[in-house]
Amino acid sequence: MNNNPMKHILSYKTVLAIVAVLISFTVSAQKDRTQTIIKSELQGLEYEVKAGFNIGGTSPIPLPVEIREIQYFKPSMGLSIEGSVTKWVEKSRWAIRVSAALENKGMNTKARVKNYGMEITGVGGEKMKGNWTGEVKTHVKNSYLTIPIQAVYKVSNRVTLNSGAYLSYLIEGAFSGTVFEGYIREGDPTGNKVVFSGDSSAPYDFSSDLQHLQYGVRLGCEWKAFRHLNVYGDLNWGLNNIFKKDFDTVTFNLYPIFLNVGFGYAF
Repeated sequence: MNNNPMKHILSYKTVLAIVAVLISFTVSAQKDRTQTIIKSELQGLEYEVKAGFNIGGTSPIPLPVEIREIQYFKPSMGLSIEGSVTKWVEKSRWAIRVSAALENKGMNTKARVKNYGMEITGVGGEKMKGNWTGEVKTHVKNSYLTIPIQAVYKVSNRVTLNSGAYLSYLIEGAFSGTVFEGYIREGDPTGNKVVFSGDSSAPYDFSSDLQHLQYGVRLGCEWKAFRHLNVYGDLNWGLNNIFKKDFDTVTFNLYPIFLNVGFGYAF
């Protein structure tokens, strides 16, 4: 059995050397990180990653006469992930913030309507376009890449307000549903009448008619709960119709109006 003490001494020295190198790398990395943070603070830059939910829906403003009753409205919990850079003006409470977000926005509704513009698929697969009177269920689920640009005002060390505009690009969209317990007048309100009653219904799908570029305004507030953790709320109000300009089936504009709430981690 070999009990050469020199081997043990060499192995201890090797371990100590490895530990020393690891400590050196850790100290160096921490130093670089600290210098980066200090440099960012001196330049007036702040970085933040946010995660939250969009709660709201698409709505006409004001509510048109065609919609006689909204029987239920159920917003979907659309996930939102956002990264932002904030540049503070030197010796000022004001800043400019530029962000990029991936987000989902959706809702489910049921309404009773009269002479509502509609294009449905009949039992035999034929398309029928005209004016619908009866019940309508609608499902909306859209995914966007959104770029907000905002002015930020620091009310206190813990509270900031922001306002600005956003531009969204539709990555994937769904606007569909069913009609039932009613009838459609083909072509116009005096056209051929096709009745759907009992268990009979017909689907519709306007997903391919959704507008790809959308824009609007954003108003929000952020509260610093801890040193790095923020709680925020942003109201996003769309200013253009969610449908393309040449889409004439629905005769009024629909605007996306959503409240985004969640948490942010500030670096």
